[in-house]
Amino acid sequence: MPKVALYNVTGAQVGEVELSDVVFGIEPHVHAIHEAVLLQQAAVRQGTHKTKGRSEVRGGGRKPWKQKGTGRARQGSIRAPQWKGGGTVFGPTPRSYGFKLPRKVRRLAIKSALSSKLIDNNLIVLDQLELNAPKTKEFVAILNNLKVDRKVLVVGVANDSNVALSARNIPGVKFVAANGVNVLDVMLYDKLIITQEAVQKVEEVLAQ
Repeated sequence: MPKVALYNVTGAQVGEVELSDVVFGIEPHVHAIHEAVLLQQAAVRQGTHKTKGRSEVRGGGRKPWKQKGTGRARQGSIRAPQWKGGGTVFGPTPRSYGFKLPRKVRRLAIKSALSSKLIDNNLIVLDQLELNAPKTKEFVAILNNLKVDRKVLVVGVANDSNVALSARNIPGVKFVAANGVNVLDVMLYDKLIITQEAVQKVEEVLAQ
């Protein structure tokens, strides 16, 4: 099992913690990560784009001119696609961009993302992370103690409102609960700070 240093909020090392080989010690599967990121990005696309076809554009009910005898090309409607103001041919219509991935692939992707953070030495484990009140200044001090000056994802056990409110106003910092850890966030942020208890929660779910 891989071992990593265990820190407190002052930045001091207070011990070591063993991580599960199954969750944090696998060889990252790049394609699974790619598919999981596409899945999340596709799910948030609105898909509300719409253009009007010739049957939906207003007007054009009367034939512009008679079929024969004018010397001009025959036309059936001034709202045909070749006319200015006419309908669009093969234009976009509302759709869902979402797709499904097998459960095993999704699990492999999040394990690969977490393992890649450990391989790149971008994983910091805290013994605990608690704030008595929402204080952005205190949270910034914790990041400074841990010498984190890049985009960071902070993972706690539960949806701690004090920690979440303290982190949300800091550019490049995001807080999520352990049950909300996802591939897109893990890969998007340079550093991953996770509490020891959150590690246990994640391993309970993914090590099965």
